[in-house]
Amino acid sequence: MTDDKTQSSPIDPAVAEELKGVPEDLIDTKGDNEELARLREKLATAEQDVLYARAETQNVRRRLEKDIADTRAYAATGFARDILSVSDNLARALSAIPAELREDDKLKSLVSGIEATGREIDKVFASHGITRIASTGLPLDPNQHQAMIEVPSADVEPGTVVQEMQAGYMIKDRLLRPAMVAVSKKPD
Repeated sequence: MTDDKTQSSPIDPAVAEELKGVPEDLIDTKGDNEELARLREKLATAEQDVLYARAETQNVRRRLEKDIADTRAYAATGFARDILSVSDNLARALSAIPAELREDDKLKSLVSGIEATGREIDKVFASHGITRIASTGLPLDPNQHQAMIEVPSADVEPGTVVQEMQAGYMIKDRLLRPAMVAVSKKPD
């Protein structure tokens, strides 16, 4: 027993079989279609929301992974800045020892100990990606150098670093401390 109303609407065969014998006025196929369309629209919206949520979750995960990698790579930054002053003081101590005292047998072992400590600090810096910034003889780079004074000079181009007052350092690809330098300018 099939009627025109059930044949004209797209009803699943299993549903049509179950509806056999139900009076036609009790079957609301139009309302089912509207409900089905509304549910499909909700499903499409929910699927889109899930895709956006997945994309956002993936972006958050990538940002966190980058933050973790940066934290690991640059974790020693604060400590390294503090140790730079120790390295500077060792270098000043070595440069303050006159050449004649360096040859004195009583001070020779002290000088060699200070030099060995300086080499050890340089080795530790290198193992943690801390490198000294080249400066003397190079053009001033405001990303790595801090110009402290200008010195008139006819020997080099204006804007060239002629003296390093304090060494600058990088930790991997980031500036740890700028080099404090004297820069040449045109003579008056």
